[in-house]
Amino acid sequence: MGKSLTQKILEIHLMEGQYKKGEEIGIRIDTTLTQDATGTLAYLQFEAMGIPKVQTDISVSYVDHNTLQTDNRNMDDHLYLQTVANKYGVYFSRPGNGICHQVHLERFAKPGFTLLGSDSHTPTAGGMGMIAIGAGGLDVACAMAGEPFYVKVPKVIGVKLTGALKDWVSAKDIILHVLKIKTVKGGVGAVFEYFGDGVKTLSVPERATITNMGAELGATTSVFPSDDTTLDFLKRQGREKDFIEIKADDDADYDEIVEVDLGKVVPMAAAPHSPDSVVEIAEIEDTQVDQIAIGSCTNSSYRDLWLVGKILEGKIIAKNVSLVISPGSKQVLSMISRDGTLTRLIDAGARILECTCGPCIGMGQAPNAEGTSLRTFNRNFEGRSGTKDAKVYLIGPEIAAASAITGRISDPRDLGKMPNFSFPETFVIDDRMIIPPSPKPEEVVIKRGPGIKPIPEQTPLTADIEAKVVIKVENNISTDHILPAGAKVLPYRSDIPKISEFTFGSIDADFHKKAKEAKIGIIVGGENYGQGSSREHAALAPRYLGIVAVIVKSFARIHKANLVNFGIIPLTFESPLDYEQINANDKILIPNIKNIVEKGENSVEALVNGKTIKLKLEVSQVEREQLIAGGKLAYIKNKFNKR
Repeated sequence: MGKSLTQKILEIHLMEGQYKKGEEIGIRIDTTLTQDATGTLAYLQFEAMGIPKVQTDISVSYVDHNTLQTDNRNMDDHLYLQTVANKYGVYFSRPGNGICHQVHLERFAKPGFTLLGSDSHTPTAGGMGMIAIGAGGLDVACAMAGEPFYVKVPKVIGVKLTGALKDWVSAKDIILHVLKIKTVKGGVGAVFEYFGDGVKTLSVPERATITNMGAELGATTSVFPSDDTTLDFLKRQGREKDFIEIKADDDADYDEIVEVDLGKVVPMAAAPHSPDSVVEIAEIEDTQVDQIAIGSCTNSSYRDLWLVGKILEGKIIAKNVSLVISPGSKQVLSMISRDGTLTRLIDAGARILECTCGPCIGMGQAPNAEGTSLRTFNRNFEGRSGTKDAKVYLIGPEIAAASAITGRISDPRDLGKMPNFSFPETFVIDDRMIIPPSPKPEEVVIKRGPGIKPIPEQTPLTADIEAKVVIKVENNISTDHILPAGAKVLPYRSDIPKISEFTFGSIDADFHKKAKEAKIGIIVGGENYGQGSSREHAALAPRYLGIVAVIVKSFARIHKANLVNFGIIPLTFESPLDYEQINANDKILIPNIKNIVEKGENSVEALVNGKTIKLKLEVSQVEREQLIAGGKLAYIKNKFNKR
């Protein structure tokens, strides 16, 4: 059998191990990206390693999450990020230049290369034929130091696209269609690789919409081949030199194949409160809408906003609707300002926001109480919008624009003839908002605001664990549940003692107090624990509060890795029924845990209320060494000290 595109790229980048299904490999990372919600910790960790310069081909630091400057904290962090990038060989994308994934696709993504980003939607660059993986900031810091990134050889799920989309059906509907089939757990341990005749009908921005939201499948990443369409996009970006053609063999061996006839895909929406609660738009049509938000790294490309402008041309938004639009990049904003799209949007009553994540990360534009919000975003977890009882639907830009006119959820197919979109010959190319690193790093002085605190010290694993269950939670707990985002919380991202006060605040307002009182604690959870964002604060803050182990039915990939990175033992129930045997406030004894980790054993026994519960510890040898050291940073420092 032939090779998949995934196998080809991973084999080229192998540093350790062999490409065998289920085996752990270490791959070389060519490029990294960070954003300001995760970047400050990543660079503090990189500094702690004592490496004089990043070892990657290109690393880029973006400011796109926390641009709301209500006090000094966010700007202090921006200055730290700019100066630390300048000193250590990192490009710096200034506030206002755009969302990391959109800008990276435009200016840095290269087919056949690898990308590791401290943001869960890093797979967006898979639309350019990259293996682009989201990870915690510490993993990215290690990649910048030249360390391999460890991952199990993934299952490769081939998604065969045939036919072509009908008018008013978009790339967003394709990924929602896949989510309806596979669910938010369907991609764990897998790469979704798109192939088939239908691929050539999709532009690079449309492919990027699909790979971006592949993160909601729990997938390691998603990837499209690099072909003539890729070359065309790169030419318009003035980057044709970055093109290589790379695709799967015709007889590629896939572990599973999902077939999607694009001609049968219809407009869809993800209903509250999960990206896989997918329904056809006809099922929810006429639902009254209070707010519509267009943008995010999923749907803020030039194509998306041009089409919204054409739909709204000469019209005014419904009196019951608040419409906000966030262009994905300065390039996109410049282009829509020159072709008349921006005027059409403003004349229709849209409010134009910065080129940032904005409402998607809960940074402003929270809906009204019990409000209905339509968003062209990628996540609609409960409370993520900033309003806990809001009903958030995920939709494509066509549905968003049609609904803005009527004030209710509307099918764009009722709009008549679809405008005919084509890309301009050249895009607006102006990289002056991207600052290259200093040629004289020894002269750079790093600026550290008062809110930037040292990373808490990592201490070695103890012989036994004797702890109290501080909280027990249900299935599908997201990182937003564990450590929320938003304007109230994220400004403290560089101050772990302060940000830890918000841990599990939406579920148990007293969690912080209980954890401090317990001193040594355990968290118990259900399926898919830690889904969503890559933010390592959701592991680091609990560890700071004394959490030493998490016992669940199953983990989301990135969060499990983050737990290991910060010395928290990730355990799963051997029998999911044992979840019912543990309650909050129970005392748990896990004897000989250090010995078990050192010996490479998978079976762990815990004593709870006089009963023995069997658990599993499924981690790699490298992760075991990190757990023994107390976390990945301690492990790396020990490693460099031995050198």
